[in-house]
This record gives sequence, structure tokens and C-alpha cells, in this order.
Amino acid sequence: MNYAEIKKADIANGVGVRVSLFVSGCTHHCRGCFNQETWDFAYGTEFTGETEEMLLQLLQPSYIAGLTVLGGEPFEPSNQRGLLPLLKKVKERYPQKNIWCYTGYLLEEELLKTSRARCEVTDEMLSMIDVLVDGEFVEEKKNISLQFRGSENQRVIDLKKSLESGEVTCLDFAAGK
Repeated sequence: MNYAEIKKADIANGVGVRVSLFVSGCTHHCRGCFNQETWDFAYGTEFTGETEEMLLQLLQPSYIAGLTVLGGEPFEPSNQRGLLPLLKKVKERYPQKNIWCYTGYLLEEELLKTSRARCEVTDEMLSMIDVLVDGEFVEEKKNISLQFRGSENQRVIDLKKSLESGEVTCLDFAAGK
């Protein structure tokens, strides 16, 4: 797996100050994508054990709320296999911090059912994620006033609650949740 960028103090991709990992590789190719260079699986830098350890160190300060994984597409099967060991270590080392993940796939239609995104580690990866922002970026539905997403079709999902209940539960920022 390759990655395009690591942001050490990101406030745009989740609640609080976060460490953000932008993985490389995406087959969605959304029109108007802000990060087209990450469509190429070979773009950027190889994700190594040293990269993983650096991310774990970056997450250590108490002011860091958690990790955000985006891209590219974290739920491309090859990226899932590369990310799962990192997500496990984050949860083990920092159980008080949360993990956000952005995906163009839809939770109940593509990640929980048979699709090109599902592989042998999908369910375990989903179990590590606290908040999932799902849905492809749709340029015609672009809205810069939305929190933590780029287009109105995208959802900010409380993944833990959704998996427990079997129904998609979205976070409501207007209500302060």
C-alpha cells in the first residue's frame, strides 16, 4: 500500500485535532475530486513499518483526538489489508482515541453486502472505525457549508451505533452531537 500524505494536525477531517493518513488508490474517479493524484495506487510513498510507528507516535499527544483515514479510497481491498494492522494498533495503544474513515462506498449497499469492496478483512476493519463518512463525492451536490463532507449525498455515520443496531445512525452536528 502507498500513501499520498500524512497531516500531523488536521482539523478539517473529523472532530478535534487529528492525524490524517491519505492512502493512494481509488477506482471511483469522482468528477470534481479534490485529490485526483491519489487515484493511482502507485502514487506517493510506500507504507512501511516505520510509517506505522511514526503515525502511532503522532497520535500520542493528549490534544490529538484520533486518526482519520482517507484518500484515495481506504476500502479498496488492497488498502484494507494494509490498513487493518495499523487500525488494530491504534485501538490497542490509544483506546480513548477515535478513528474516522472516508469512503466512496455506501455502508449498507457495498461494505456490508457482497461487492467489489468487500474482502476477507472488511468486517474487522469496520469494527475498528468509530465514524464513517460514506458516499462518492458528487459535484452537483457540492456544498462547502457541510461539516466534514463535500457533497450533500455523503453521510457522517456513527458506525459503532449503526453496526450494533443494524440501522444507519448519522451524527447530528446541528444538535451538538
